[in-house]
Amino acid sequence: MKLIRYGKIAGVTLASALALSACGSDQAVAPEETGGTAAGSVDCVQGGGTLAGAGASSQEKAMAAWVAAYTSACADTTVNYDSVGSGAGRSQFIEGAVSFAGSDSPMDEEETAQATERCGGSEAVHLPAYISPIAIIFNLEGVDSLNLRPEVIADIFNQKITKWNDEAIAADNPDVDLPDADIIPVNRSDESGTTENFVQYLSEAAPDHWPHEVSGDWPIPPVEAAQGSSGVVSAVQGGTGTIGYVDASHATEFGTVAVGVGDSFVPYSPEAAAAIVDSAEPREGNTENDLAVSLNYATDEDGVYPIVLVSYEIVCLEYEDQTEADLVKSFIGYVISEEGQQAAANEAGSAPLSDATRDKIQAVLDKIQVAS
Repeated sequence: MKLIRYGKIAGVTLASALALSACGSDQAVAPEETGGTAAGSVDCVQGGGTLAGAGASSQEKAMAAWVAAYTSACADTTVNYDSVGSGAGRSQFIEGAVSFAGSDSPMDEEETAQATERCGGSEAVHLPAYISPIAIIFNLEGVDSLNLRPEVIADIFNQKITKWNDEAIAADNPDVDLPDADIIPVNRSDESGTTENFVQYLSEAAPDHWPHEVSGDWPIPPVEAAQGSSGVVSAVQGGTGTIGYVDASHATEFGTVAVGVGDSFVPYSPEAAAAIVDSAEPREGNTENDLAVSLNYATDEDGVYPIVLVSYEIVCLEYEDQTEADLVKSFIGYVISEEGQQAAANEAGSAPLSDATRDKIQAVLDKIQVAS
């Protein structure tokens, strides 16, 4: 691997370095917004090149910070990431259109077989690079936060609870003046890992109230639907009495839900989200190189926020081209680095990876090579 080690890089101007193709986003990243986090130690590929990725819109803000800092350090390298959603990202990866995919859910058995073929018979592995709460946001005049139990959340999105002053909502919010107004649930219109994680939570935490099959596609005819996280934000913002679910990086300036966990209600935060990931088990059927995890969405542990998104970078262990292999190792290596994770935390409010998880990912990255 032909790499050049760069030393400390001070004062990176993230916006000027941005080389991000992000569908549905026109957000720039400025150093004053990210806390000025720079790519402190980046392994740049000698001679540079262009690296293409696509997938989860949940990673949009984090990816903007990662790309900006990385391409500032590696001036002869361009990284393009199209935030088309997890399902479309996995499809583009399988088709060989991109070198890596961002996905909020692991590939299923059929996709894994297709990805193995795309990777020339080598493994396609999941590397957990982005951990964030899924926030439930709403637009209700005069109300900034609500306590909602899992079964109430399920009934709202299952269109069983249709009024904001329903007694099931009022019971846990005695000090809130709830209007006699219609609830307008907003779901994703596209196949989405955020949707899959959200409905997985509903299925496990409130199974009697959410009997639908878990998938990345919304299971019932929607009241209102929107493309991508940015679309859900626009729909909730533009409506009255609206409620939706988004990666927490998109949850600013909305009312948000504190979720019932055991006998308490837990608001979303990176720390509360990280708590559930720390206790996660490896996904059943993983190989030693695949780091997909299974979360306990039905936890009743104090202080744990249970609606969590673990977003992966999906990569091949073998690539046909040396430069492509080197660029994947280099860029994803920065993404999982302490500096990269802090940049994402500053920009998107995500939970940085633990050292133990980072070491596991790096050990897998070190195995990436060119097909013989």
